[in-house]
Amino acid sequence: MRSLLTGTALGGVLGAAAVGFAAMAWPQEDAGKPEDPRTATYQQIELFAEIFARAQRDYVVPIDEQEAMSAAINGMLMSLDPHSGYLDPEDFQSLQVQTSGEYGGLGIEVTMEDGFVKVISPMDGTPAAKAGIMPGDYITAINGKPIIGLTLNDAVKEMRGERGTELEITILREGIDPFQVTLVREVIQQKSVTWRTEPGDIGYIRVSTFNERTTLLLEEALDGLSRGPKPKGIVLDLRNNGGGLLDEAVKVADHFLSGGEVVSTQGRRPVDVERRNASKGESFKGVPMVVLINGGSASASEIVAGALQDRERALVIGTTSFGKGSVQSVIPLGADRGAIRLTTARYYTPAGRSIQALGIEPDLMITQVRLTQEELEKIERWSEADLPHALQNETGEARKELRMPDEQPPEGYEGEDFQLERAIQMLREGKTSASRMAAKAG
Repeated sequence: MRSLLTGTALGGVLGAAAVGFAAMAWPQEDAGKPEDPRTATYQQIELFAEIFARAQRDYVVPIDEQEAMSAAINGMLMSLDPHSGYLDPEDFQSLQVQTSGEYGGLGIEVTMEDGFVKVISPMDGTPAAKAGIMPGDYITAINGKPIIGLTLNDAVKEMRGERGTELEITILREGIDPFQVTLVREVIQQKSVTWRTEPGDIGYIRVSTFNERTTLLLEEALDGLSRGPKPKGIVLDLRNNGGGLLDEAVKVADHFLSGGEVVSTQGRRPVDVERRNASKGESFKGVPMVVLINGGSASASEIVAGALQDRERALVIGTTSFGKGSVQSVIPLGADRGAIRLTTARYYTPAGRSIQALGIEPDLMITQVRLTQEELEKIERWSEADLPHALQNETGEARKELRMPDEQPPEGYEGEDFQLERAIQMLREGKTSASRMAAKAG
């Protein structure tokens, strides 16, 4: 378990088996005794077997029995929350390839909403990113075929294919008419960490996802920064990082902390508590640090940002993160049976905060574009809280409404990345500690 999402005869056999099971499992209740709550569940299983047999016998064309059963299983799991689901053997293999850091496709983190595929974030350097696909975009059709009716796994399969082959997707974006984008599939070799030194000896580290190679690549980045003059500050960029492996998130945070808690997880039972702590030792201890986040920062990236924020190791700037505060375990079901991706725990920052459906609030809210109050009110909010069947935060707290930022680009701004520019400027001027204290006071 890994943390992270024939013929008529069969119908008769399945129905008979269910009825037989019911007869064995349901001793007759004595009059006056309360009904066993499990009885209703067993009756639903019997009902399902009857419906399956009827569809098998009477549907206008023969049904694909395996596909129908997979859809039924997946429908049950997807009704629990947006991140649970069934992975058939092919999907399970694809997931293993994806977390290894290399696979064929377009390079986007997606979810399903209102029957369409919704983009959480494009991955750096991929066909999707190069084509200008943005967080919050809806993909409504693939090669002219509407997505409505497909599962998320089926839609992802449609978008993957041989390197060099073309694919047309239809994009629905707020405020403009739907449009088509033609992409060329590539082998997605996720270089999940890139780095450089900015003028003024500021180290910049970009982590775009958390896969099996992230920690190794981060260590190479830190080694590269250590070969030159000691950095006067470090920017850790987690914007549009849709998450990934929990273990990798813990290891990344560990590099910037000296002991103490990184994250804790709480399962269904009170005893199902696990705490992940940092080891002793810390890269560039005492060097001021800024973490960049935005609405595309989700899950594992929120764990890192939350840990460094709570432990007062870094100033977090940008916009509120996505708000996915749950842990999915991938549970193999045995040979040729695939796996299930099941939400098994919530995670908590070192201060005990659950960010499920809330997100990480930055210490300093800075936008990439200049907004008026009128424009702000027209923005369609999208986050974990807005997904169908999303888990609520157990505190009952709701995600904060959009507000005017603390800082935004000045009128006539012609730069490329205002958030990053401000992060570098604050590090050069030594203002991160003062900004953190002001944020706490505010």
